[in-house]
Amino acid sequence: MPSKHLKIFIFIFTPHNLDCMSTNPIPEHAKKVFKGKIFEVWQWEQKMFDGSTKTFEQLKRPDTAQVIAVVGDKILMQIESQPHRKESFPSIPGGRVEEGEEALQAAKRELTEETGYASSEWVLWRTISPMVKIEWTVFTYIARNCTPEKAVSPDAGEKMETRLVDFEEFMTVATEDPLFYSPEMVPDLLRMRLDSKKKEEFRTLLFGK
Repeated sequence: MPSKHLKIFIFIFTPHNLDCMSTNPIPEHAKKVFKGKIFEVWQWEQKMFDGSTKTFEQLKRPDTAQVIAVVGDKILMQIESQPHRKESFPSIPGGRVEEGEEALQAAKRELTEETGYASSEWVLWRTISPMVKIEWTVFTYIARNCTPEKAVSPDAGEKMETRLVDFEEFMTVATEDPLFYSPEMVPDLLRMRLDSKKKEEFRTLLFGK
């Protein structure tokens, strides 16, 4: 793909508030008007520039923790299936941060549940709030030197095939497969494909060499 097209893709899909917590939190005076299994709907009266008021609305959902898991000189990826989706899709381990849980705890739990692997060497790589109208943060961790620890125990709504891929295949799948399940990572990875120095820095961050 020509580099000019990659640049256009980055412009369109760059997530909101890269590397920061949400700067659009739901106001304290907002009222929750609906609670579903995942999403909550909050509303509040917002004063407009002309002095009038309008009802504003925003969603809220649990944060997400996901993991780029390094096993030796490989990266752990998954081919995942879910009952409501027609096609399987490539993904990395991750899931919702449960109530009372820290993001790192969730990342460690999801890695072990979905792959059976564990790590004692963790780095928080990115913290992104992908959507302006949703109070939601995605934490992406790097887990180095992962080793198998226990049997896989995925949720009832998940089927996963674990694969170990090299760095180049990971970069290709994550940036070229439209079904890749972590789109908020894609702009950073595309920039690396355009900048060999950044790409090598990322490789070193993952593998330490």
